[in-house]
Amino acid sequence: MMQETIKLDITGMTCDHCAIGIEKLLSKNEGVKEANVSYPKATCECSFDPTKTSKEEIINTINSTKNYRVKDEISENGNSENNQFDLIIIGGGSAAFSAAIKAESLGLTTLMVNGGLDFGGTCVNVGCVPSKNLIRAAETAYHATHSNFEGIRPKGVDIDFAQVIKDKKKLVATLQEKKYMDVVSDFQNLTLLKGWAKFKDNKTIEVDGKDYKALKFLIATGATTNIPKIEGLDEIDYLTNVSLFDLEEKPESLTIMGAGYIGLEIAMAYNRLGVKVRIIEFTDRVLRTQPPDISEALENQMREEGIEILPNFRAVKFEKEGNGSIIHCKCPDGSFTKIIEKGKVVIATGTKPNTSQLGLENIGLELTQSGHIAVNEKMETNLSNIYAAGDVTNTPAFVYTAAFEGKIAVENAFSGAENKADYSSLPWVVFTDPQIAGAGLDETQAEAKGIRYEVSKLELKGVPRAIAANDTRGFIKLIRNTETDKLIGARVIAPEGGELIQQLSMAIKYGITVKDLADSFYPYLTLGEGIKLAAITFGKDVSKLSCCAS
Repeated sequence: MMQETIKLDITGMTCDHCAIGIEKLLSKNEGVKEANVSYPKATCECSFDPTKTSKEEIINTINSTKNYRVKDEISENGNSENNQFDLIIIGGGSAAFSAAIKAESLGLTTLMVNGGLDFGGTCVNVGCVPSKNLIRAAETAYHATHSNFEGIRPKGVDIDFAQVIKDKKKLVATLQEKKYMDVVSDFQNLTLLKGWAKFKDNKTIEVDGKDYKALKFLIATGATTNIPKIEGLDEIDYLTNVSLFDLEEKPESLTIMGAGYIGLEIAMAYNRLGVKVRIIEFTDRVLRTQPPDISEALENQMREEGIEILPNFRAVKFEKEGNGSIIHCKCPDGSFTKIIEKGKVVIATGTKPNTSQLGLENIGLELTQSGHIAVNEKMETNLSNIYAAGDVTNTPAFVYTAAFEGKIAVENAFSGAENKADYSSLPWVVFTDPQIAGAGLDETQAEAKGIRYEVSKLELKGVPRAIAANDTRGFIKLIRNTETDKLIGARVIAPEGGELIQQLSMAIKYGITVKDLADSFYPYLTLGEGIKLAAITFGKDVSKLSCCAS
């Protein structure tokens, strides 16, 4: 084995901890065999394998930190072709921008390469922002035609569908500019590049025929709709959330393939905006990832609003018929039927990670069985200089987790930190009506972990706020560890139920007991008071309690 040793003078260290941090940082380079950094001498002695790394790369690693520099040495970053960077980020969504912001604060020269969706990625362009805007618009329409009070009789609503979509487009453009492009517009060390990146080796990517090199890479290419391989599907004009949300002409009707959270949010929004909606789901119920009582409550509401739900139906063939489609389905009893869809078919059958064009076969990057990039809790891949974050990885697919992962990936890669993503109390929300929210474990997960648990389920008809509002749809469910009394999980289905989940997430994170929840003060006639009542009902019948129960 070849080995070389270099000695470098380092400025910027203030204590022995700094020296240890630099050693940890250098140890992440698989070519570095030993690194001894001395704070009193302000030196670094480093032994390395020249076939795997170089003196320049070691110097660049130290110089890329916020506080430390190698004295009298010049890194290669500023070469004339401007193709050498400290960090290359592949992708342009939440994880990528969060990483770029952190990289700028560390003084790293950074290249962000983005293909496909515009800068800002799924959330602002075709995901969270447009969907939640349309959901709120649809709720406005619904409340203009439905009342919980006999004495209030709504007179109806006039929906300008094209204007709703145009306003949505304007909102997307505004937020894409203000929350993404404007944020990085004055960055001194960031270069933005539109194009498709492909790895040539683990230190080089190619974009439009030009090579770019970096010390470290972050893959944050996100995910896209998983289009199932069904005969004839490619021959019909199907939509996904990407194309549906831009459709200014109101469809006559929609058949949505898939009853996960994306399909359900689309179904409720477009149904309330005046579109006839049908859902085809190949499993036995909607939102199959959640306990059956949540699925049942949501299905009841959707059917009440006129949405047709076909569980245990499997599409086997599509045919184009005029402007519409014929969907051949296998029924629950094994027979076959034809469904005529005169409007549009929307594919909402889950997502798949965007990895196919990255040339990952050239570098041996490890993927999971589902095709996601395998990362540990520090966002490290199996290659020491390549990190990954966001929906392309095997982590929870939310915009806020992606942003967190992008940030800690850069910190871990360049500052010697060892930040970890802990999702044991992660809060999440599905924006149907009623909303579904959760944090921590459900019953099945607790059982699988061998935890002794107990469940308290409080119907909203037992919550004064819901009673006063004449809207008692849903329930609050708490799960506690019977040995410690600590809250380990929560599920809420309620109007605006998502507003409750953060405090339950914090309770799980910080080991709050059910007794603590029951003994705390909650404002009367708030939905949050339902948490207190649900905590009390672990030991009492809530129907036997007065409004002032404690």
